[in-house]
Amino acid sequence: MTNKLIQGFEVVIGFETHAQLSTHSKIFSRAPTAFGAEPNTQACAVDLALPGTLPVMNKGAVERAIQFGLAIGSTISPRSIFARKNYFYPDLPKGYQISQFEIPVVAGGAIEFFLNEEKKSVRLVRAHLEEDAGKSLHEDFIGQTGIDLNRAGTPLLEIVTEPDMRSSEEAVAYAKELHKIVTWIGICDGNMQEGSFRCDANVSVRKPGEPLGTRREIKNLNSFKFMQQAMDYEIRWQIEQIEDGHEIQQATVLFDPDTGETRAMRSKEDAADYRYFPDPDLPPLVIAPEWVERVRSEMTELPRVMATRFVADYALPEYDATTLTQSKAMAAYFEEAAKTCGQAKLVSNWVMGEMSRRLNAEERDFAQSAVSAKQLAALIARIADGTVSNNAAKQVFDVLWNGEGANVDVIIEAKGLRQMNDTSALEKIIDTVIAANPKNVEEYRAGNSKALNALVGQIMKGSQGKANPQQAGELLRNKLG
Repeated sequence: MTNKLIQGFEVVIGFETHAQLSTHSKIFSRAPTAFGAEPNTQACAVDLALPGTLPVMNKGAVERAIQFGLAIGSTISPRSIFARKNYFYPDLPKGYQISQFEIPVVAGGAIEFFLNEEKKSVRLVRAHLEEDAGKSLHEDFIGQTGIDLNRAGTPLLEIVTEPDMRSSEEAVAYAKELHKIVTWIGICDGNMQEGSFRCDANVSVRKPGEPLGTRREIKNLNSFKFMQQAMDYEIRWQIEQIEDGHEIQQATVLFDPDTGETRAMRSKEDAADYRYFPDPDLPPLVIAPEWVERVRSEMTELPRVMATRFVADYALPEYDATTLTQSKAMAAYFEEAAKTCGQAKLVSNWVMGEMSRRLNAEERDFAQSAVSAKQLAALIARIADGTVSNNAAKQVFDVLWNGEGANVDVIIEAKGLRQMNDTSALEKIIDTVIAANPKNVEEYRAGNSKALNALVGQIMKGSQGKANPQQAGELLRNKLG
């Protein structure tokens, strides 16, 4: 497919994402990582870099990095090195951040996802382990800055892509898929409001075929909605600057949700010289093949593997299978309903359609659904065996959803929604409709197929919605010749 151009410009986007790992303690100390504690109550001597303290690697953080690498088809480095990334900032007590430079723990791999039913793939450069810095607090201190070191030393996995994305929509779809993977395998809680999943977007524009343009980095995007708004604004701004004859200066920018604009935080002519060097306090991280295989054997079924299985086991289109594996709860719901009623495609349609629409409107997930998988399966079984029409099924679903009834068959009988299976009774209604609508009959016989729909509508009305529309149409065509 040809890349979408905006005013003749091609958009190029790469992402850097910091996923906070779900360990109970920090990456190099035993201090807790729980969110929301009073400032400076979860930072120990190691996090504060007091003299004589030494970092000790958190094995759980390494295992989570291995899980991520396996989930996206990366290479797990058998030997990687921690480095000191030197820079001064008030909330960085050591004056350096422990990170990985030359050899990251995870290299390569790709994230695959659908965008408007088109399959996309974004290549990853690397994912490396590092510690978080503390936090500077400006709002509560007039003319001063408060420092909260609770986050200092929190384990992060920094995930870096190639500049493979060509629109803000594609970039958001990538971020959502990455978010799904890290939460699915349980290495990150994905809470964007609490800063557990933070994205930086590197955005540039160019004329097709030209070298990559100068990028500007939008920092700390903490919602998918703001992510899209920020990139859309930045793309428009860069195009306008170029068309007005200005050069784009490399810079780090922030997005202001109140104005919907990005604003420069600092210029960044070249990558900062962080003077990386191997951390003398940490030996190389050695990951034996046996460790990787043990982690692999303990991992949950991955979304892409499950989607492939859904295609094979339930004869679903690939798009359906990928959509149904957006979350573990959704996939489990679908599979329970499909196994119960044996109508996988019908279940898929209802789960992706009516169920998702209602849950999204109420901001709930499938684990909190008002209609159980077994109830949906019972309803779909009644559609499949011709007991109820699709329209009648929606009425039954309303009753289930609102908690006004729990048994599908009881609701069908109580509301008189059973489809008419008495052919002779249906034929009497059809005869009455033909006699009462000579004009429509004449138009149909003259070749106007829409006239048949009008007649079927009258039959449905005459049967109080209980006739099977397909059966009614077939009988009507036979009678009209």
